Amino acid sequence: MPSRPTPRRTVLAAALGAAATSLAASSAPLAFASSGASGPSRAGSASIDYHAWTSDDDWRRGTAEGTRPAGGGRTGLVIDRPAGTMEHTDPHTGTKAAWEYATWTSPVRTPPAPASEVIASWNAHAPAGTWLQTEVRGRYSDGTRTPWYVMGRWTAGDGPGDIRRTSVDGQGDGRSSVNTDTLAVGKPATGLRIASYELRLTLFRKPGTRLTPTVRRLGVMGSDVPDRFTVPASVPGPGAGHELRVPGYSQEIHKGQYPEYDNGGEAWCSPTSSQMALEYWGRKPTAADLAWVDPAYADPQVCHAARFTYDYQYKGCGNWPFNAAYAATYHDMQAVVTRLGSLGDAEKLIRARIPVITSQSFLAAELDGAGYGTAGHLMCVIGFTAQGDVVVNDPNSPSNAAVRRVYKRRQFETIWLRTKRHNAQGEVRSGSGGVCYLYFPAEPDERQRRALQELGIR
Repeated sequence: MPSRPTPRRTVLAAALGAAATSLAASSAPLAFASSGASGPSRAGSASIDYHAWTSDDDWRRGTAEGTRPAGGGRTGLVIDRPAGTMEHTDPHTGTKAAWEYATWTSPVRTPPAPASEVIASWNAHAPAGTWLQTEVRGRYSDGTRTPWYVMGRWTAGDGPGDIRRTSVDGQGDGRSSVNTDTLAVGKPATGLRIASYELRLTLFRKPGTRLTPTVRRLGVMGSDVPDRFTVPASVPGPGAGHELRVPGYSQEIHKGQYPEYDNGGEAWCSPTSSQMALEYWGRKPTAADLAWVDPAYADPQVCHAARFTYDYQYKGCGNWPFNAAYAATYHDMQAVVTRLGSLGDAEKLIRARIPVITSQSFLAAELDGAGYGTAGHLMCVIGFTAQGDVVVNDPNSPSNAAVRRVYKRRQFETIWLRTKRHNAQGEVRSGSGGVCYLYFPAEPDERQRRALQELGIR
């Protein structure tokens, strides 16, 4: 059964379907840019640029209004003194409350190649009584600007005094729009792109307290992946023959459990994949964290992950940055949302002992052995066979024992890396274009650090 009932990437896919089918399928390789200073990307007609602000120097390069970097281990951005107080009415609870706030605006990021899509992600600690908002503003290739777009209102918890974490619908200026967690140019065929962008963080707390969120990583991925129904075939590399010992969890055994979180377990592919990757790194909820879960339920940590990744506007657990933010609430964990350009890039990470959570859409006939089709589904890539086929923990499996699957390399790279596909009715729909989540320790080892840096992640 599909893990996500409807696709939500590139919302203009249907409207542009006729034009898309007339385009020649691109087979250009994707090039990556460094997350450091801007510079030329590797050879290729498209680029993926991930950049993050994480250090004391990074935070000081931005424009602060009431925020400051704080040390004590990993440097993070915190409220120093409120810049003001505002009232906010939570659209999901109707609660109106006053909040003190402070802001930080990043330097302008100019990627090596202009972007057609932008995705922000963040790693933060947000105790009860605090929350944060992340916004992006772009400059188009014609020199005009987008509005400030809200990319998420987030807090770790959902207690009685907390807001409900949420994306914001209805944002657009006729040239670009936000679809849950992705800012996209509406008509990329016109040549319009986002040439640069800046991010703004607003940190909130209850008035009169000394509480503060702590943001330890603010990341942004800009990309210009070509519209394509097929992708270049890759050749197995040094990562072939490596497999990581990642615990396997089925989302399907949670059917009917906590339907208030995206209809129960049958739609929990994203938090289930996140939980598998987290436990690979030795992180899981405590017994106290899980006390709310019915003790009759197996794998209560999967229920926990679903609850605390749930997006109250999207009404689902598949918000990409919310999953990364959840992963980073665990001790000394970092998490990013980015794109990869090939299975070769995934092999590098597997060889460095970093699992890769991938997003893909496909018909049942397009992925042998899956036994289902889906408008959108997350899996955890845990290795490659000696022949280069892809070993995954697929949460859309009837039991934990059945989660490990081997999928054909060519089929998997197509369904993951393409941006266009046909559904069962022959209509053009979107694909993720190589989106993935990467979770790794605050202090990765040297091999892991090198592999991440090769993909522009520091």
